[in-house]
Amino acid sequence: MVANKATVDALNVFPVPDGDTGTNMSMTVKTATKEVEALTDTNLNFATLADAITRGSLKGARGNSGVITSQILKGFCEAIKDKQTLGPKDMVLGFRNAAKVAYSAVAKPKEGTILTIIRVISEECSSFAGRGSSIESFLQGCLTIGETTLQQTPDMLPVLKKAGVVDAGGQGLLYIFGGWLKVLKGEEIAVAKEDADAPHEDPLMDADLDELENITFAYCTEFFITNLYPYVTEADIDKLSEKLAEIGDSLICIGDLTLVKVHVHTNNPGLALQMAVELGELDKVKIENMLMQNRALRAKLEAERKPLGVIAVASGAGYTKLFKEMGVDYVITGGQTMNPSVDDFMGAIRRVNAENILILPNNKNVILAAEQARDMSDKHCVVVPTINVTSGLNCLTNYDPEADVEDNASAMLAAISEYTCGTVTTAVRNTTMNGLKVKEGNYIGLSDKHLLAKGTELDPTVIQLVGKLGGADKDILSLYYGKDVSEEECEALVAKIEEAYPELEVMVFDGGQPHYWYDLLLE
Repeated sequence: MVANKATVDALNVFPVPDGDTGTNMSMTVKTATKEVEALTDTNLNFATLADAITRGSLKGARGNSGVITSQILKGFCEAIKDKQTLGPKDMVLGFRNAAKVAYSAVAKPKEGTILTIIRVISEECSSFAGRGSSIESFLQGCLTIGETTLQQTPDMLPVLKKAGVVDAGGQGLLYIFGGWLKVLKGEEIAVAKEDADAPHEDPLMDADLDELENITFAYCTEFFITNLYPYVTEADIDKLSEKLAEIGDSLICIGDLTLVKVHVHTNNPGLALQMAVELGELDKVKIENMLMQNRALRAKLEAERKPLGVIAVASGAGYTKLFKEMGVDYVITGGQTMNPSVDDFMGAIRRVNAENILILPNNKNVILAAEQARDMSDKHCVVVPTINVTSGLNCLTNYDPEADVEDNASAMLAAISEYTCGTVTTAVRNTTMNGLKVKEGNYIGLSDKHLLAKGTELDPTVIQLVGKLGGADKDILSLYYGKDVSEEECEALVAKIEEAYPELEVMVFDGGQPHYWYDLLLE
């Protein structure tokens, strides 16, 4: 999946730089892989493997494609976790349950997508599981029927046919299953570079409230062992490390026959010191009671707990600053080209010091992950289905920190119908949409994925989009300029807009967003 991430990303339907399906699916399966790699040989069986894949894929699920992929893996794992061996007939049960769980996770399943691929495979795969069949031949048959179905997806979704592409999620799923087959055949899989640019959370708070309640080992114990005795060997240092691991965690035991550094969290620091003194002299011993620190910090956080908190997703330093100024407690960096995962949302929910939380996903492709996190959290969370960053900011004008979460959500939902949003970016390929022929490199104006304006110059394209969005009948235009637009360039554009629409009040903000020259909101 990771090796073919860019290929899947390129299958985006719209001619804008927002292809993220491959990235989302890669992040999902990589997190699952990390959970599997953490298993030890002593506890490796189908049950522990299934639990690790299920847990890891959901933690790493990003965007709709990532969440659905995690549910496919979850369904498959549920069906095989009690098996001792795995054959074609077991795989049939796995694929059938995978389709069932994936479809149940989506409120309105749409055919011509990744769901169709797993459904058709689940319906047809039993024909490849006859007597004498192997898992290799079974998977090859599944890939064949999956590929045939994938090529039919443009006939199921007109938007795919218009763009001249197959479904990206379905293609990604076949790459995953193809990886299974390659492993079984002993074939090498190309190694892809790791992604350096993953969505990250704004560290508003240093403490995780859940973690504060769950300190297993109370004493942070640190020391050096110096002047090691002549009979001590490297093997003795290794044995010390093994013994310390039995009485604590967060262990560091490194060094040589001249100096050893030890750090361990344990409930018996005296025993740790006793073990170490058998190797040499102790120096710079430091023992801290983390329970005392825990209680003090928890008391502080409890005193500062709010009745209501807000989480928002945004990309760009300007947008992040604006959200905080509007009262948002936690901004998760992400958006169109890098969707936050369920785990990103869970981390944000844990860190916001409030029992009731409003979540603004600010992107259609992020809503499902936010809803999954809402359902998993013990806190009372409400997802306001904002579909872009400007709508999220505008909803916050109705935010009342003194009102309850439901009243705030209702007020925000009411605000959504009161404005029109648009964005201007650059086309990444030739295409025809809404009767407009677009060439690669053209500036294009969009609203809710509908192509409304195009041009070879930026400012005229923006002005054209303002008109298409009903600028002549609006009162206020909020204009957010991206990271590749200077303040001077934006001011020059504003003068042109005011000349074209003298009754329109233009308010300018530095969004700092990548990929998009301008975001617009008219009301």
